[in-house]
Amino acid sequence: MLQEMHLRGLGVIDDAVLEFGPGLTVVTGETGAGKTMVVTGLGLLMGGRADAGSVREGYQSALVEGRLVLDPRNAAVAKAVEAGAELDDGDTLVIARTVSAEGRSRAHVGGRGVPNGLLGEMSGDLVAVHGQSDQIRLQSTVKQRESLDRFGGAAVARALAAYRKTYAELRTVEKKHREITQQFAERVAEAERLRAGLTEIEKVAPQPGEDHELKAESQRLAHAEGLQQAAATANQALSGESEGFAVASLMNQVRRALEGGAPNDPALGDLARRAAEIGYLVDDLATECASYAAGVEADPVRLAAVEDRRATLSHLVRGYGDDVDATLAWAQQASVRLLELDNDEQSVDELAGRVNELRTALARQAAALTKARRTAAAKLAKAVTGELQELSMVGSRLFVEVNHKPDDDGLLLEPETTIDLTATEERPAAPAPGPVAFGPDGADEIEMLLAPHPGASPRPLGKGASGGELSRVMLGLEVVLGAVDPVPTFVFDEVDSGVGGKAALGIGRRLARLARNSQVLVVTHLPQVAAFADQHLLVRKAHSGEVTSSGVHTLDTESRIRELARMLGGLEDSGSAQAHAEELLQMAEADRQLV
Repeated sequence: MLQEMHLRGLGVIDDAVLEFGPGLTVVTGETGAGKTMVVTGLGLLMGGRADAGSVREGYQSALVEGRLVLDPRNAAVAKAVEAGAELDDGDTLVIARTVSAEGRSRAHVGGRGVPNGLLGEMSGDLVAVHGQSDQIRLQSTVKQRESLDRFGGAAVARALAAYRKTYAELRTVEKKHREITQQFAERVAEAERLRAGLTEIEKVAPQPGEDHELKAESQRLAHAEGLQQAAATANQALSGESEGFAVASLMNQVRRALEGGAPNDPALGDLARRAAEIGYLVDDLATECASYAAGVEADPVRLAAVEDRRATLSHLVRGYGDDVDATLAWAQQASVRLLELDNDEQSVDELAGRVNELRTALARQAAALTKARRTAAAKLAKAVTGELQELSMVGSRLFVEVNHKPDDDGLLLEPETTIDLTATEERPAAPAPGPVAFGPDGADEIEMLLAPHPGASPRPLGKGASGGELSRVMLGLEVVLGAVDPVPTFVFDEVDSGVGGKAALGIGRRLARLARNSQVLVVTHLPQVAAFADQHLLVRKAHSGEVTSSGVHTLDTESRIRELARMLGGLEDSGSAQAHAEELLQMAEADRQLV
């Protein structure tokens, strides 16, 4: 329930606080006094679009702050707490919205700054705001479907949830199937390229590091004579087979000289041991040089074979990497990819089968959803038609049709599901001739039609209903929906537009009925509606043209009589007008006891 709302710098309102109670509250005042700013403020609190033009001239920003007392189980409370909001006294939530003169806006919930979008997410569980623009939205088939689904309750909700789950899976599988199918030719060509490459690599059968090993061998074979000569010369120099002193003999002399002096200085003994080690190393090196020289020999046949193999490997790696190791890595990756591509045909068949399974399941669920909606449609049409009789639309009838649109690529529903067993004799539903179109919300096309008087042909709300009739249809819908799925607070901005006389009394009665289960706030210019209020707020401008805190009044009985007299004929001081107003209040009170 909305407990209080503070408006500052909004339109004609300078600074005002409005206090609300349970039941039906009406807001009245002269034209231009700022009544609709109440609805504008509530719209901002519920995440409505911020308009810099709503900021009062001379103000840098406008402020709207609302205090709501909520059931802690309300879904909006959970969303607010998740965003970091805190509740006062465990059940009071403060929502604030500021709009700058440049059009920027900020939102706060429970003392925590939040995105403006959060207010919109919460609004559906808090307040239903109906202005004259809602009459236009009521003409939308989407809005009509939402109203029907809301009225259908758990039966429709379960069927719709099951349908949406299957629909989402179907779209995912269809997308994957479409991608594979559309790219099938490209993927076949890719598989052939991979297969050819793997065949070529398998035929050559390169070994890891083989190209580098062959390069080293080629170098040895091509320079065998020079390598042999170099090793032999080194051996001769080390072993003394060449002219001059042998390195090994010199090291022996060095060792013996150091050993001779070692008895007198142990340091020379260490040097002698090192010289001996060097001598051993020289001997080993000489032996290895001799062995190398003996093992190197020119082999033109082997050199030719090595060069042929290198050429083969060089040609192979040109298309797959920088060397043999990179080529082998490519082959490993290609094998994995080829296995995936080779499974495409099987994947296409499996996905196609899954698409058919899901479409079959979706058709069953769409049929179940249609049945639930048609059952709800008959009940909703009957209930709203009853409300319209009370709203001075005697003889008018509302029809809620649930039909299908043919589509060759659509769902094929079972024949018995296309017959509306709940339709009236005057408006039987036509069977669908074949596959029907479907979307994320089912295969149904919902349309509300109004026959405004007996004998009139039902026409879509958007084509045949006047503004006053749309207002009453909208109110009738909310009264019916409010009984099965109540919203904590309803707000109506001039729902009585285009209505007068007896019809206005009917609107007042239905608003009072709606207020039995919810808080209802109404901005009205009709005394017949205002007379049914539990609380009456009067918005009055000061002489300066502003609405200040002193310009919003909660009227007592005497003040209500004067205000109703003004609304009746503009003569609040007229005794006859006041008598008429008092009579109107008494009649409304008597009617309220019967509501």
